[in-house]
Amino acid sequence: MKLGTADFAKYPFLNEASKFLAESHLDVDEFNRPEMEYIIDRAAVRVEVEMQGKIYKNLERHEVEVLTFLSALILVKLTKVEQIFKKHSLFEAMRAEAFLIQDLRSERDERKKQLLLFEIFKELFKVEVDIDPENAQVFRMKVTDYLVRSSHFHEEGWKVVNKTVHGGYVYLDAEEIVRLVRNELSNFIYEKIRAMSLSNVPQPMVQKANDLALKFRPTFEYKLPRISDYPPCIKHALDLMSKGENLPHTARLMVATYMLSVGKSIDSIVTLFHPAPDFNEKITRYQIEHLAGLKGGQTRYNVPSCSKLNSEDLCFRTLDCGEITNPLKFRRRAE
Repeated sequence: MKLGTADFAKYPFLNEASKFLAESHLDVDEFNRPEMEYIIDRAAVRVEVEMQGKIYKNLERHEVEVLTFLSALILVKLTKVEQIFKKHSLFEAMRAEAFLIQDLRSERDERKKQLLLFEIFKELFKVEVDIDPENAQVFRMKVTDYLVRSSHFHEEGWKVVNKTVHGGYVYLDAEEIVRLVRNELSNFIYEKIRAMSLSNVPQPMVQKANDLALKFRPTFEYKLPRISDYPPCIKHALDLMSKGENLPHTARLMVATYMLSVGKSIDSIVTLFHPAPDFNEKITRYQIEHLAGLKGGQTRYNVPSCSKLNSEDLCFRTLDCGEITNPLKFRRRAE
Protein backbone atom coordinates (compact mmCIF):
# COMPACT_ATOMS: atom_id res chain seq x y z
CA MET A 1 0.00 0.00 0.00
CA LYS A 2 1.24 3.48 -0.87
CA LEU A 3 0.18 7.00 -0.13
CA GLY A 4 -1.97 8.57 -2.83
CA THR A 5 -1.70 11.86 -4.65
CA ALA A 6 -4.27 13.38 -2.27
CA ASP A 7 -1.77 12.79 0.53
CA PHE A 8 0.99 14.59 -1.38
CA ALA A 9 -1.35 17.58 -1.68
CA LYS A 10 -1.75 17.74 2.11
CA TYR A 11 1.82 16.78 3.01
CA PRO A 12 4.08 18.14 0.22
CA PHE A 13 7.15 17.88 2.44
CA LEU A 14 7.08 14.06 2.43
CA ASN A 15 9.87 12.09 0.81
CA GLU A 16 7.40 10.66 -1.73
CA ALA A 17 6.34 14.16 -2.76
CA SER A 18 10.00 15.06 -3.24
CA LYS A 19 10.35 12.08 -5.56
CA PHE A 20 7.46 13.45 -7.61
CA LEU A 21 9.37 16.71 -8.05
CA ALA A 22 12.58 14.88 -8.93
CA GLU A 23 10.81 12.73 -11.53
CA SER A 24 9.23 15.82 -13.09
CA HIS A 25 12.76 17.23 -13.69
CA LEU A 26 11.56 20.66 -12.59
CA ASP A 27 14.14 23.42 -12.97
CA VAL A 28 13.95 26.97 -11.63
CA ASP A 29 13.79 28.16 -15.24
CA GLU A 30 10.46 26.34 -15.54
CA PHE A 31 8.88 29.05 -13.40
CA ASN A 32 9.28 31.41 -16.38
CA ARG A 33 6.59 29.53 -18.27
CA PRO A 34 3.24 31.36 -18.52
CA GLU A 35 1.32 28.45 -16.98
CA MET A 36 3.41 28.79 -13.81
CA GLU A 37 2.06 32.28 -13.14
CA TYR A 38 -0.92 30.79 -11.31
CA ILE A 39 1.39 28.73 -9.07
CA ILE A 40 3.58 31.72 -8.20
CA ASP A 41 0.56 33.92 -7.46
CA ARG A 42 -0.95 31.20 -5.32
CA ALA A 43 2.31 30.74 -3.40
CA ALA A 44 2.52 34.48 -2.74
CA VAL A 45 -1.05 34.50 -1.40
CA ARG A 46 -0.24 31.49 0.78
CA VAL A 47 2.73 33.27 2.35
CA GLU A 48 0.77 36.49 2.79
CA VAL A 49 -2.05 34.67 4.61
CA GLU A 50 0.50 33.07 6.93
CA MET A 51 2.20 36.37 7.64
CA GLN A 52 -1.19 37.60 8.85
CA GLY A 53 -1.22 34.82 11.44
CA LYS A 54 -3.59 32.45 9.64
CA ILE A 55 -3.42 28.95 8.19
CA TYR A 56 -3.79 28.75 4.40
CA LYS A 57 -6.62 26.23 4.01
CA ASN A 58 -7.14 26.02 0.22
CA LEU A 59 -6.45 22.58 -1.19
CA GLU A 60 -6.17 21.60 -4.86
CA ARG A 61 -4.83 18.61 -6.80
CA HIS A 62 -1.42 17.34 -5.77
CA GLU A 63 0.56 18.79 -8.70
CA VAL A 64 -0.62 22.28 -7.80
CA GLU A 65 -0.04 21.81 -4.08
CA VAL A 66 3.47 20.39 -4.37
CA LEU A 67 4.52 23.14 -6.78
CA THR A 68 2.88 25.80 -4.60
CA PHE A 69 4.74 24.48 -1.56
CA LEU A 70 8.07 24.64 -3.41
CA SER A 71 7.30 28.08 -4.84
CA ALA A 72 6.42 29.39 -1.39
CA LEU A 73 9.74 28.14 -0.03
CA ILE A 74 11.57 29.94 -2.83
CA LEU A 75 9.65 33.18 -2.25
CA VAL A 76 10.32 33.05 1.48
CA LYS A 77 14.02 32.39 0.91
CA LEU A 78 14.22 35.33 -1.49
CA THR A 79 12.78 37.73 1.11
CA LYS A 80 15.95 37.26 3.21
CA VAL A 81 13.85 38.09 6.29
CA GLU A 82 14.41 35.72 9.21
CA GLN A 83 11.01 36.46 10.78
CA ILE A 84 9.31 35.47 7.53
CA PHE A 85 11.36 32.24 7.44
CA LYS A 86 10.19 31.27 10.92
CA LYS A 87 6.57 32.34 10.56
CA HIS A 88 6.14 30.53 7.25
CA SER A 89 7.69 27.37 8.71
CA LEU A 90 5.39 27.44 11.72
CA PHE A 91 2.19 27.98 9.75
CA GLU A 92 3.11 25.32 7.20
CA ALA A 93 3.54 22.93 10.12
CA MET A 94 0.20 24.01 11.58
CA ARG A 95 -1.48 23.46 8.20
CA ALA A 96 -0.11 19.91 7.99
CA GLU A 97 -1.03 19.37 11.64
CA ALA A 98 -4.69 20.21 10.95
CA PHE A 99 -4.82 17.82 7.97
CA LEU A 100 -3.11 14.99 9.85
CA ILE A 101 -5.37 15.23 12.89
CA GLN A 102 -8.38 15.05 10.59
CA ASP A 103 -6.96 12.07 8.67
CA LEU A 104 -6.06 10.10 11.79
CA ARG A 105 -9.53 10.67 13.21
CA SER A 106 -11.54 9.89 10.07
CA GLU A 107 -9.49 7.26 8.21
CA ARG A 108 -11.08 3.82 8.67
CA ASP A 109 -8.38 1.79 6.99
CA GLU A 110 -5.82 1.06 9.70
CA ARG A 111 -3.18 0.25 7.09
CA LYS A 112 -3.52 3.77 5.71
CA LYS A 113 -3.22 5.22 9.22
CA GLN A 114 -0.12 3.18 9.87
CA LEU A 115 1.37 4.35 6.58
CA LEU A 116 0.75 8.00 7.44
CA LEU A 117 2.31 7.49 10.85
CA PHE A 118 5.32 5.78 9.30
CA GLU A 119 5.87 8.36 6.55
CA ILE A 120 5.62 11.35 8.86
CA PHE A 121 6.78 10.16 12.26
CA LYS A 122 9.25 7.41 11.39
CA GLU A 123 10.64 8.67 8.06
CA LEU A 124 10.99 12.33 9.02
CA PHE A 125 11.50 12.30 12.78
CA LYS A 126 12.77 8.78 13.57
CA VAL A 127 10.07 8.09 16.14
CA GLU A 128 7.67 5.15 16.12
CA VAL A 129 3.97 5.64 16.78
CA ASP A 130 1.53 2.72 16.88
CA ILE A 131 -2.23 2.44 16.85
CA ASP A 132 -3.65 0.99 20.04
CA PRO A 133 -4.83 -2.56 19.16
CA GLU A 134 -7.96 -2.07 21.26
CA ASN A 135 -8.97 1.41 20.08
CA ALA A 136 -8.10 2.77 16.62
CA GLN A 137 -8.66 6.34 17.87
CA VAL A 138 -5.83 6.03 20.41
CA PHE A 139 -2.12 6.07 19.61
CA ARG A 140 0.91 5.10 21.63
CA MET A 141 4.51 6.25 21.78
CA LYS A 142 7.42 4.95 23.82
CA VAL A 143 7.80 6.79 27.11
CA THR A 144 11.37 7.81 26.25
CA ASP A 145 10.28 9.36 22.93
CA TYR A 146 7.36 11.09 24.63
CA LEU A 147 9.53 12.62 27.34
CA VAL A 148 11.92 14.12 24.77
CA ARG A 149 9.09 15.77 22.86
CA SER A 150 6.80 16.75 25.72
CA SER A 151 9.66 18.57 27.44
CA HIS A 152 8.88 21.53 25.14
CA PHE A 153 5.45 21.89 26.74
CA HIS A 154 5.03 23.37 30.21
CA GLU A 155 1.29 22.90 30.71
CA GLU A 156 0.34 20.39 33.40
CA GLY A 157 -1.60 18.23 30.97
CA TRP A 158 1.57 17.24 29.11
CA LYS A 159 3.38 15.89 32.18
CA VAL A 160 3.73 12.13 31.91
CA VAL A 161 2.08 11.66 35.33
CA ASN A 162 -1.10 13.04 33.79
CA LYS A 163 -1.10 10.60 30.88
CA THR A 164 -2.11 6.97 30.52
CA VAL A 165 1.07 4.91 30.64
CA HIS A 166 1.24 1.14 30.23
CA GLY A 167 3.94 -1.31 29.18
CA GLY A 168 6.47 1.41 28.44
CA TYR A 169 4.08 3.38 26.20
CA VAL A 170 2.22 6.67 26.61
CA TYR A 171 -1.30 6.62 25.15
CA LEU A 172 -2.52 9.73 23.30
CA ASP A 173 -5.36 10.87 21.06
CA ALA A 174 -4.87 12.10 17.48
CA GLU A 175 -4.55 15.77 18.41
CA GLU A 176 -1.96 15.08 21.10
CA ILE A 177 0.19 12.75 19.02
CA VAL A 178 0.35 15.21 16.12
CA ARG A 179 0.90 18.25 18.33
CA LEU A 180 4.02 16.58 19.73
CA VAL A 181 5.86 16.88 16.41
CA ARG A 182 4.65 20.31 15.28
CA ASN A 183 7.88 21.97 16.46
CA GLU A 184 9.97 19.34 14.67
CA LEU A 185 8.02 19.77 11.46
CA SER A 186 8.36 23.55 11.71
CA ASN A 187 12.12 23.19 12.23
CA PHE A 188 12.26 20.70 9.33
CA ILE A 189 10.68 23.22 6.94
CA TYR A 190 12.79 26.06 8.35
CA GLU A 191 15.98 24.12 7.67
CA LYS A 192 14.81 23.44 4.12
CA ILE A 193 14.50 27.20 3.59
CA ARG A 194 17.88 27.93 5.15
CA ALA A 195 19.58 25.24 3.05
CA MET A 196 18.20 26.44 -0.29
CA SER A 197 20.72 27.82 -2.76
CA LEU A 198 19.05 29.83 -5.50
CA SER A 199 20.35 31.21 -8.76
CA ASN A 200 18.76 32.48 -11.96
CA VAL A 201 15.40 32.91 -10.25
CA PRO A 202 12.76 34.27 -12.65
CA GLN A 203 12.06 37.98 -12.21
CA PRO A 204 8.35 37.48 -11.38
CA MET A 205 9.36 35.46 -8.32
CA VAL A 206 11.98 38.01 -7.29
CA GLN A 207 9.40 40.78 -7.53
CA LYS A 208 6.83 38.81 -5.53
CA ALA A 209 9.44 38.13 -2.86
CA ASN A 210 10.45 41.79 -2.71
CA ASP A 211 6.80 42.78 -2.29
CA LEU A 212 6.42 40.29 0.56
CA ALA A 213 9.60 41.49 2.26
CA LEU A 214 8.52 45.12 1.98
CA LYS A 215 5.08 44.35 3.38
CA PHE A 216 6.05 42.02 6.20
CA ARG A 217 9.58 42.98 7.22
CA PRO A 218 9.42 44.14 10.88
CA THR A 219 9.12 47.93 10.91
CA PHE A 220 9.69 48.35 14.64
CA GLU A 221 12.88 48.16 16.67
CA TYR A 222 12.67 45.49 19.33
CA LYS A 223 13.35 47.16 22.65
CA LEU A 224 13.40 45.67 26.10
CA PRO A 225 11.37 47.48 28.75
CA ARG A 226 13.35 50.19 30.56
CA ILE A 227 14.42 48.18 33.56
CA SER A 228 18.06 47.27 33.94
CA ASP A 229 17.71 44.53 36.52
CA TYR A 230 15.22 41.87 35.40
CA PRO A 231 14.57 38.65 37.24
CA PRO A 232 16.44 35.86 35.42
CA CYS A 233 13.18 34.20 34.38
CA ILE A 234 12.01 37.35 32.61
CA LYS A 235 15.44 37.97 31.06
CA HIS A 236 15.46 34.44 29.66
CA ALA A 237 11.99 34.77 28.17
CA LEU A 238 12.72 38.17 26.64
CA ASP A 239 15.94 36.87 25.15
CA LEU A 240 14.08 34.01 23.44
CA MET A 241 11.42 36.41 22.20
CA SER A 242 14.00 38.76 20.73
CA LYS A 243 15.34 35.83 18.67
CA GLY A 244 11.89 35.08 17.27
CA GLU A 245 11.36 31.94 19.33
CA ASN A 246 7.87 30.81 20.25
CA LEU A 247 7.31 30.90 24.01
CA PRO A 248 4.92 28.42 25.63
CA HIS A 249 1.63 29.82 26.90
CA THR A 250 2.78 29.76 30.51
CA ALA A 251 5.91 31.80 29.71
CA ARG A 252 3.85 34.37 27.82
CA LEU A 253 1.52 34.69 30.79
CA MET A 254 4.53 35.21 33.05
CA VAL A 255 5.97 37.98 30.86
CA ALA A 256 2.64 39.73 30.35
CA THR A 257 1.61 39.72 34.02
CA TYR A 258 5.08 40.86 35.08
CA MET A 259 5.10 43.76 32.65
CA LEU A 260 1.59 44.79 33.68
CA SER A 261 2.62 44.68 37.34
CA VAL A 262 5.61 46.98 36.79
CA GLY A 263 3.41 49.52 35.04
CA LYS A 264 4.02 48.87 31.35
CA SER A 265 1.31 49.92 28.92
CA ILE A 266 -0.79 47.47 26.90
CA ASP A 267 0.76 48.81 23.67
CA SER A 268 4.34 48.33 24.86
CA ILE A 269 3.60 44.76 26.00
CA VAL A 270 1.96 43.91 22.68
CA THR A 271 5.12 45.15 20.94
CA LEU A 272 7.22 42.74 23.00
CA PHE A 273 5.42 39.81 21.37
CA HIS A 274 5.88 41.04 17.79
CA PRO A 275 8.88 38.78 17.01
CA ALA A 276 6.89 35.60 17.81
CA PRO A 277 6.28 33.54 14.64
CA ASP A 278 2.63 33.05 15.58
CA PHE A 279 2.08 36.71 16.51
CA ASN A 280 -1.43 37.98 15.89
CA GLU A 281 -1.89 41.53 17.17
CA LYS A 282 -5.64 41.29 17.69
CA ILE A 283 -5.42 38.07 19.71
CA THR A 284 -2.34 39.21 21.64
CA ARG A 285 -3.93 42.51 22.59
CA TYR A 286 -7.13 40.81 23.76
CA GLN A 287 -5.19 38.29 25.87
CA ILE A 288 -3.12 41.02 27.55
CA GLU A 289 -6.22 43.11 28.22
CA HIS A 290 -7.83 40.01 29.69
CA LEU A 291 -4.86 39.50 32.01
CA ALA A 292 -5.08 43.16 32.99
CA GLY A 293 -8.72 42.71 34.01
CA LEU A 294 -10.03 44.86 31.16
CA LYS A 295 -11.75 42.01 29.28
CA GLY A 296 -13.60 38.85 30.15
CA GLY A 297 -14.33 38.39 33.84
CA GLN A 298 -12.41 41.60 34.63
CA THR A 299 -10.13 39.77 37.02
CA ARG A 300 -6.55 41.04 37.07
CA TYR A 301 -4.05 38.19 36.98
CA ASN A 302 -1.05 38.08 39.31
CA VAL A 303 2.52 37.22 38.39
CA PRO A 304 3.07 33.47 38.98
CA SER A 305 5.09 32.61 42.08
CA CYS A 306 8.67 31.33 41.86
CA SER A 307 7.53 27.89 42.99
CA LYS A 308 4.89 27.82 40.24
CA LEU A 309 7.44 28.88 37.62
CA ASN A 310 9.88 26.28 38.90
CA SER A 311 7.28 23.53 38.52
CA GLU A 312 6.77 24.62 34.91
CA ASP A 313 10.51 24.75 34.09
CA LEU A 314 10.40 28.53 33.72
CA CYS A 315 12.60 29.37 36.70
CA PHE A 316 16.23 30.34 36.00
CA ARG A 317 17.18 31.30 39.55
CA THR A 318 20.61 32.79 40.20
CA LEU A 319 22.36 33.89 43.38
CA ASP A 320 20.96 37.38 42.79
CA CYS A 321 17.47 36.04 43.40
CA GLY A 322 18.21 35.35 47.04
CA GLU A 323 15.15 33.95 48.80
CA ILE A 324 12.47 35.73 46.77
CA THR A 325 9.18 33.92 46.28
CA ASN A 326 7.92 35.96 43.32
CA PRO A 327 9.71 37.65 40.39
CA LEU A 328 8.24 40.98 41.46
CA LYS A 329 10.37 40.85 44.60
CA PHE A 330 13.58 40.77 42.57
CA ARG A 331 15.62 43.97 43.08
CA ARG A 332 14.84 46.45 40.30
CA ARG A 333 16.68 49.63 39.34
CA ALA A 334 15.45 52.19 36.89
CA GLU A 335 17.92 53.08 34.20
